[in-house]
Amino acid sequence: MPRDRFGREIDYLRISLTDHCNLRCVYCMPLTEVSYAPPATTLTPDEIERIVVAAGSVGFRKIRLTGGEPTLRPDLVDIVKRVARAPGIEDVAMTTNGILLSRMAVTLKRAGLTRVNIHVDSLNEERLSRVMRWGKLSDIQRGIDAAVDAGFSPIKLNCVVTKGFNEEDVVDMARLTRERDWHVRFIELMPLGGGECAKISLDRYVSNVDTKRRIEDELGPLEAIPPIHPADESKNYRFAEGRGVVGFISPVSEPYCGSCNRMRLTSDGRFHLCLLKDDELDVQAAIRRGADTAELGRILLRAVGEKPTGHDLASGRSTLDRSMHHLGG
Repeated sequence: MPRDRFGREIDYLRISLTDHCNLRCVYCMPLTEVSYAPPATTLTPDEIERIVVAAGSVGFRKIRLTGGEPTLRPDLVDIVKRVARAPGIEDVAMTTNGILLSRMAVTLKRAGLTRVNIHVDSLNEERLSRVMRWGKLSDIQRGIDAAVDAGFSPIKLNCVVTKGFNEEDVVDMARLTRERDWHVRFIELMPLGGGECAKISLDRYVSNVDTKRRIEDELGPLEAIPPIHPADESKNYRFAEGRGVVGFISPVSEPYCGSCNRMRLTSDGRFHLCLLKDDELDVQAAIRRGADTAELGRILLRAVGEKPTGHDLASGRSTLDRSMHHLGG
């Protein structure tokens, strides 16, 4: 398993399949003047497979497919099949808004997808449509139901808490875990990209300290669950009588950079070394000039070696070159 210069084991590759999305969440994508990578630069299924094979050869074990919205790729099932069969890869997950999942959940499961995280910011139709612009709760609910019926487990729901939009809805979201064995995770806003969405992330930030307090004031105390893996970004809890898990992902109030095990691959073929920094290493150029698995593995190990630790949010600095829809979180 590869280690970076800070001694962290890096075995988890998050792959952005596209920077396009069928939503325009207020903290992620503006309604107009959206910046996309040129279509010719988008990694093909064959190129993705070659990078994943190289990643498995140097010790990577876990893959997550993200976006933008990954279900917009018409070749998604083919990509999942290729990634799942790569030697050394043990886990293939996907993060999605769930809108298109109802028509493909079973097929993705059969192709080798092991888990899904579904993004839903509210169980209130009106407030969801305000924060997840263009989104309908009924569409997302059908996606969640399809994931359950297909046998994905555990179902993980991601909620980004945004002041003035959905902070009051965290109680109903957390209540789901009392009756279902789902994981409901609350994520703090991160100001990526430097545009209007980054400004919203700064102005509308809600600490998970406040989110946890709001949940406990309404639903009672949460009991801490010991971490299973030291690199888990979520601090997990459950209600005494609950079946599921309430998680808090707190990159601003409680950074977890010291245990980060992630490398990110953008849809246009760059290893993005840290979510909240602009450091990148081009791998697409090597692929398109015919690099073999060994060379691609060396490029990935170089990216691991150059991976920074610690973000600069406290100093008011974040990534300017990439927005959240380019990186997939």
